[in-house]
Amino acid sequence: MGKRLIRPLVVLLGASTLAFAAAARAQEISVLSTAAYKGVILELLPQFERASQHKVVTRFSSSPDILKRTKAGEKVDVVILASDSLDELIRSGNIVSGSRVDLAKSGIGVAVRAGAPKPDISSGDAVKRAMLAAKSVGYSGGASGAYMASLFQHLGIAEEIRLKSRQTSPDVPVGELVARGEAELGFHQLSELLPVAGIDIVGPLPPELQHLTVFSCGIHVAAKEPVASRALVQFLASPGAIPVIRKNGMEPG
Repeated sequence: MGKRLIRPLVVLLGASTLAFAAAARAQEISVLSTAAYKGVILELLPQFERASQHKVVTRFSSSPDILKRTKAGEKVDVVILASDSLDELIRSGNIVSGSRVDLAKSGIGVAVRAGAPKPDISSGDAVKRAMLAAKSVGYSGGASGAYMASLFQHLGIAEEIRLKSRQTSPDVPVGELVARGEAELGFHQLSELLPVAGIDIVGPLPPELQHLTVFSCGIHVAAKEPVASRALVQFLASPGAIPVIRKNGMEPG
């Protein structure tokens, strides 16, 4: 066989060997993530899977539900949830100590049904008046919902809101209640309001009422694929993720 034939054959065999090695290393990574980060995850994971050859299987819920399920013994490779809940899982021994990586910060937004009048939310007093004037108020069963419940108390309107409020289950975005007319005014993470059709986002809560939730990820102590999981965490925290994070109404960690 001439040298001109040997060189292309060596190159072809080398490429085949690398492809086989990549396939052999490919792992399936299981992720349990807060729904607040869903838009970011759905956009970034195909890039990670193409680059790494790993497959990522993701389920979504609220931070309180993820905390409860993980403490009860549910095992995944990576969890993504509110940072205070992740810290609790580290303290309880469910998440590897030192594996926490902050991914993004998200504020709370206010929404009305598409085409409905938009209330004044320019100040704390204006938001309070809008809440009292609304026929119904929706808020989440996740991290932002816990804050909203405390805010109602702080504003002295908890009883008035209780009589006309709806708190969603972990798998139902508040925006869907607003779009269906089941809540005249809705409060949820901006990242979870943005994808919902049939609503208008009035804006974020004013600074004096705003609450930023930090969403972080960590590796489960029982992770089946710890090496691949660390690669995923590094990818999600890389500079390339920043435009996607901002596109989804959040700011990087």
